[in-house]
Amino acid sequence: MTEQSERTEPRRAELAAALSHTRARIDAACRAAGRDPGEVRLLAVTKTFPVSDAALLCDLGVLDLAENREQEAARKAVELPELRPRVAVRWHMVGRLQRNKARSVVRWAAEVQSVDSPRLAEALARAVAAAVAAGERSGPLDVLLQASIDGDPARGGCPLDELDALADAVTRSGDLRLRGTMAVAPREMHPGAAFERLAAAAERLRRDHPGATELSAGMTGDLEAAITHGSTCVRVGTALLGTRALASP
Repeated sequence: MTEQSERTEPRRAELAAALSHTRARIDAACRAAGRDPGEVRLLAVTKTFPVSDAALLCDLGVLDLAENREQEAARKAVELPELRPRVAVRWHMVGRLQRNKARSVVRWAAEVQSVDSPRLAEALARAVAAAVAAGERSGPLDVLLQASIDGDPARGGCPLDELDALADAVTRSGDLRLRGTMAVAPREMHPGAAFERLAAAAERLRRDHPGATELSAGMTGDLEAAITHGSTCVRVGTALLGTRALASP
């Protein structure tokens, strides 16, 4: 075993155990809800952790990775192919996004889950068109509408009663593909009640936008409640990677 492997193997084992435990939680939640575990995608949120951890997750079969900050994501999107050149990773933006970052994010993101305003949708559409013309991406950008379950603007997200108008803004452009809805349960609300409200809003949205089938809801602390109420994508960081970033191997 090389010195590099000796440093890497303990972290690989740690991540493998955490991944196994997380998948077991997802499977149990699906069984309890009478759902097929194959309906729920695991999105690994690697924020603040080194790109070496992202590479190890790829080795374990986790190819959907997410970041909250555009600058950190852009760096990792460049570094990861150097570590795993033959691995096809899908990067997802799940944090609040400023319009002036649109041009950068479309260069690396397969999906943006945090579209919360028509102006952001328009900025992303323009950026995708420019990136395609420049040969920086090959096609449209998948997007989810970030819903505000409690309507508090400080937390970001689109109020539930404005989701239809936001969806219309997204679908006006052929450069964006509306895939569904995303939300974070407010801390002061019971997760079950929050996700029940979100699921109802997502169902209403699908009446006019039947392709918006993805419901991204649930994180380390509340993924079971989210799966009970129809989540198709759970965004997990702490349960997989720990509570703080570790030094790169």
